[in-house]
Amino acid sequence: MMNISRQRPPDPPNPEPAVRAGHLTVVRGTRTVLRDLDFAVPRGRITGLLGPSGCGKSTLIRAVVGTQAKVTGTLEVLGRPAGDASLRSRIGYVTQAPSVYDDLTVRQNLDYFAAILDPGRPAADRRDHAVTRAIADVDLTSHAGALAGTLSGGQRSRVSLAVALLGHPELLVLDEPTVGLDPVLRRDLWALFHTIAADRGATLLVSSHVMDEAERCQSLLLMREGRILADDTPDALRARTSTDTVEDAFLHLVDEAAGNTAGKETVR
Repeated sequence: MMNISRQRPPDPPNPEPAVRAGHLTVVRGTRTVLRDLDFAVPRGRITGLLGPSGCGKSTLIRAVVGTQAKVTGTLEVLGRPAGDASLRSRIGYVTQAPSVYDDLTVRQNLDYFAAILDPGRPAADRRDHAVTRAIADVDLTSHAGALAGTLSGGQRSRVSLAVALLGHPELLVLDEPTVGLDPVLRRDLWALFHTIAADRGATLLVSSHVMDEAERCQSLLLMREGRILADDTPDALRARTSTDTVEDAFLHLVDEAAGNTAGKETVR
């Protein structure tokens, strides 16, 4: 079972959101991928970015971490414009495909990335401690000497997560981190996510197209066809739509949006 024991820093008074977007739009060719988005991601919590495949989740995540081209509107991350150089050491990013070198061991992978984050010979002891901690955080200590290419898909995903945890990121952005994993590993990863948020005070933005994972989040951004349908807590969404699950709430909002669109077309 993965475990992190850390003392959580005190919360600042009235903290600004970790991410704030205003009229955020991304156009790719002739297609508008993100449409005039306004939302905020609260600090120190797990925010789920939920929606069907192809709705724009990965594009939004790339915009947040500063790797998406042709972004208009405003997007502030940890108080700075998205993509600002000062954010590089403050954000951990885990892509859908595990970002590891198959011909290196787990520890060698982390040693390599740790050297990039904290270069120089005097930092060697500090890096070694960070690598050992990150491997333990994701419960891969017994596999530290194994080649990444010999690991299971879930284990490779955990190596990528360990890399993202090396620098104690204030914001951890995870693109579909649990898709395709077995139920036990999904449970353990979500337990780890909650521990990171609770004990370190980190903010997590986690995307998924699996609606039952919405129930594990503290706040939600529900997306469809490049738009934000809702920006609220799971409890508030269920209450607002008089439904029992977030999935039912999502379907209610989809139907509601479709009805509003049909109504506008009729008026025209």
